Amino acid sequence: MKTLDVVCPVFNEAEVIRNFYLELKKQFVKLADRYTCRVIFVLDQSTDNTEEILMNICREDKGVVLISLSSRFGHQMSLVAGLDHSTADYCIMMDCDLEHPPSVIPELLAKADEGFDIVYTVRNYSEKISYFKRKTSSLYYRFINVMTDLSLEDGSADFRLLTAKVRDVFKFSIREQNQFLRGLTSWIGFRSTAIRYTSNARAAGTSKFHFSRLIQFAAVGIISFSKKPLRLAVYLGFFVSGISILSVIFHLYNWARYSDVPPGWTTTVLLVSFIGGAQLFFMGILGEYLGFIFDEVKGRPLYIVDKKIND
Repeated sequence: MKTLDVVCPVFNEAEVIRNFYLELKKQFVKLADRYTCRVIFVLDQSTDNTEEILMNICREDKGVVLISLSSRFGHQMSLVAGLDHSTADYCIMMDCDLEHPPSVIPELLAKADEGFDIVYTVRNYSEKISYFKRKTSSLYYRFINVMTDLSLEDGSADFRLLTAKVRDVFKFSIREQNQFLRGLTSWIGFRSTAIRYTSNARAAGTSKFHFSRLIQFAAVGIISFSKKPLRLAVYLGFFVSGISILSVIFHLYNWARYSDVPPGWTTTVLLVSFIGGAQLFFMGILGEYLGFIFDEVKGRPLYIVDKKIND
């Protein structure tokens, strides 16, 4: 008998969490002859009655673990907390809104039993998913791949299986303050494979990944894995310098030919505005990198646990 932990970050999922648990239990029943299964819910401090529902589930089922965090630490840190509390042979990370279907779990385990250390999923969006969401998701992965040295497939997510040795890398070695887990699992190597599945619309409730959070998430991935934004500043600096040199040559030519320097007010304003805007933009990029360094230097814990049930 092998052991399996399913790690699920939870934030304001009162409308769907019990349905997700029931769907997950159906898969556990199918696997009972080969695997000892448990689910680890990591509750990021919620404002609805999600905690009450999960506590009731824990009372009914001792195979359900609840890790309640003391504050809002975010989706990625909730996953890290779940990995830290996992002790099984296999660990699966998945969301609990039913966009990650529990029915895919047997396929993940089958690939792991073949010898793969990481089994990640790539989603195919159903027609129920809006065109805007499908398009922005595709653009998101293209942008990440262009701006970093990663090669993430369009539609890949944190829904994936890790073997114990891979999980322990995150548990004991990778302790970054700003973690981009789908990038890190690609970066650490090991033998990996993908499984494709069709993603359905959220069963209930609302998505927690609004456009602004997606932008923030993309920024974490880029800054964590790439120096390209900093190199872009260098390239732009060369470009602006080249334009300035050409402008000087042009004005010297006019002065030598016509003995008169044109007023050039518009040109001056445009150049000053362009250079000033570029400087402010790249100062902002430098600030983001310095902010990441500042987070690491402080050395604060990645998360703080308020209470544990059935752990």
